Amino acid sequence: MKIAVLLGGISRERPISLKSGENVLKALKKLGHEAFPIDVNGDFLSVAPKLKEFDLVFNALHGKFGEDGVVQAILDWLGVRYTGSKVLASAICFDKIMTYRTLNGTVRYPEHVLVNKPVRESPFGFPCVVKPRCEGSSIGVHICDDSEQLYQALFEELQEYKEMILQRYIPGRELTVSVLEFNGKPQILPILELKPKRRFYDYIAKYTPNMTEFVLPAPLTKQEYDEVTQSALKAFDICECEGFARVDGILKDGVFYVLELNTIPGLTDLSDLPASARAAGMSFEELIDAIIRTVVK
Repeated sequence: MKIAVLLGGISRERPISLKSGENVLKALKKLGHEAFPIDVNGDFLSVAPKLKEFDLVFNALHGKFGEDGVVQAILDWLGVRYTGSKVLASAICFDKIMTYRTLNGTVRYPEHVLVNKPVRESPFGFPCVVKPRCEGSSIGVHICDDSEQLYQALFEELQEYKEMILQRYIPGRELTVSVLEFNGKPQILPILELKPKRRFYDYIAKYTPNMTEFVLPAPLTKQEYDEVTQSALKAFDICECEGFARVDGILKDGVFYVLELNTIPGLTDLSDLPASARAAGMSFEELIDAIIRTVVK
């Protein structure tokens, strides 16, 4: 097939998307496809019509304008096939508040409030978590131990974002659950437990070699495994995700708290989805082929 790979983009995750896209390009060529990179930038609308010439668009964009439903809407308008979730699911999952509202009453997630100005008090005590409403790769996430740290984190981040989420800190095991559709049915890949050498799985821990230990598969009791997988599959289904996604959360006292859904998980050498796929016996090329098959039946 002739496949266009969207990579780069205009978000703060551009460096990660470039790495994901390059890996996808190499894999597609090894699989025998004609693969062409398209760096999505400010001129995207002028080049977008050319995508009609391709059999498929592989979306390897992360962050705003790639993962939030905007590019998906453009591709739908053009009438081209593309990997990943459609407009609604992409928009919901990129917005953590909308994710929680959509999942309300179906799975557990941390208590939270929205703030639009710096504050010194947390309704959940300390430590607490501050994170952007719409962002990825743990950019802008802070764990605050006191009122001064909370104020400084909000003061800093609100210069970039209009709203921030102030969230209860849940100490527990960091798990990430990769979901991949086979023959139209979502399947759980081996669950990954993350043990970062930093306080949490932040941007540095994610993308710096040897900064995080991957435990695959995560050692879970049957009850814990059922709790995690059922919550992840329920979240995937309720948010109407398609093809593949990654559900991140915290396991504490047998309860899995969903933190977020990623509709375009990273595909770098250090990313979680490829690691879970390897644990399932899949090469990177087999993973990319499986993703393509979620679109091309």
